[in-house]
Amino acid sequence: MQAHYTQGSIYKHIISMSVMSAIGLLSIFIVDLVDLYFLSLLGEIEMASAVGFAGTILFFTIAISIGLMIAMGALVSKAIGARDIVAAKQYTVNILAICIIVGSVIGIGVWLYTAEILAIMGAKGRTLELATAYLSIIVPSLPILCIGMAATGALRSVGDAKHGMYVTLVAGVLNAILDPIFIFVLDMGIEGAAWASVLARVGMMVYGLYLIINKHNLLIAFHYQKFIQDLSEISKVAVPAILTNISTPIGNAYIMFVLADFGDSSVAGYAIIGRILPVAFCLIFAISGAVGPIIGQNHGAKLYHRVRQVISKSFVIILVYGTVISIILFAIKGQIVSLFNVDRIAAELIILFCIWVAILTIFRGFLFVANASFNNLGKAKYSTVMNFSKATIGTIPFVYYGAKFHGAFGIILYEAIGAIVFGFISSLLVFRVIKKLESDSYAKV
Repeated sequence: MQAHYTQGSIYKHIISMSVMSAIGLLSIFIVDLVDLYFLSLLGEIEMASAVGFAGTILFFTIAISIGLMIAMGALVSKAIGARDIVAAKQYTVNILAICIIVGSVIGIGVWLYTAEILAIMGAKGRTLELATAYLSIIVPSLPILCIGMAATGALRSVGDAKHGMYVTLVAGVLNAILDPIFIFVLDMGIEGAAWASVLARVGMMVYGLYLIINKHNLLIAFHYQKFIQDLSEISKVAVPAILTNISTPIGNAYIMFVLADFGDSSVAGYAIIGRILPVAFCLIFAISGAVGPIIGQNHGAKLYHRVRQVISKSFVIILVYGTVISIILFAIKGQIVSLFNVDRIAAELIILFCIWVAILTIFRGFLFVANASFNNLGKAKYSTVMNFSKATIGTIPFVYYGAKFHGAFGIILYEAIGAIVFGFISSLLVFRVIKKLESDSYAKV
């Protein structure tokens, strides 16, 4: 295993890693969008609303798996950058063990109180019934998802972005095949969509484990004492990374709570926007995970000039890509609305999003990259502070006044404005962190 990212073109590394990651993520995001499209064909507005409420809770559970994936990528890539292969393998097996433990505990906890959580968020009647049925099936598979996501983090850490992409691609393809079979052929409705997702997660986990064991020989025997020894170091990255990621769904839960007052149609429109956004801006969502191993390897090798370039060039890519996609969304907004079986209120929300809000995703991308940098530079607490601040200070007052002044659309617009603020703050902070690490490194020489 070599530290591939400590040399060569930084733009090439960022783009190749991001594109590979984006293709894998896109397969999952598109399936989520198609999922909602299939369910919308059943003609129940409550169905789309239920997916919106359920998606907020699913986002919380998925955030756990992303946090563990980040920990895997940060620690394994840093060990490889420092040419400590034994440590890389030890981190891999120990983080996979944590995936089982954390995934099981969180999954069972959410599963037991699914209906109560949905009710607190504002789900009622048929919407509450559908969302509960959906989540009761999919939430217990959280440990499986955690292992699959962590496996992709390990693959990217060793420079195998292609197979990291394949792992998520397997999940997307399986879900896409099983969705229409379960929803329509077997007439299982929203429960069919849930079972398709569970089986897709199983496929992702099995293929991911196969690659890290058989292709990269990244696993060694599990030893309890070494697990305990590594737990502190893993926790320093994993706990802040998990907290960082769950802060976003906490903010989203408040959005759903406020949005529920505007009715199922507004919630359905928001649910559709929530599926369109990651599909359209998949490269922005992918780039934060993609740059982690690049930063980690260069941090391990103490090449801070390259770390700085990784971040600044990532910002350039986000700016160009985000602008192009926003123009495309503006141009096809009418076609997007006609694709889904929604009423006037939901349609207006989608159109206004494409006109005014989509472009602001660029600043969310800056925040993503800054947080990924903090996690891989040993400053994971900064990432936690930034995300929690965005989810609270940058969400609650913005959403409250957005709803007060401009209704349901104001909620979406003002929340995006909050992302602008913290996108700028985190960007400035990350370069200060690099400067400090660089000066400390010179001082030790």
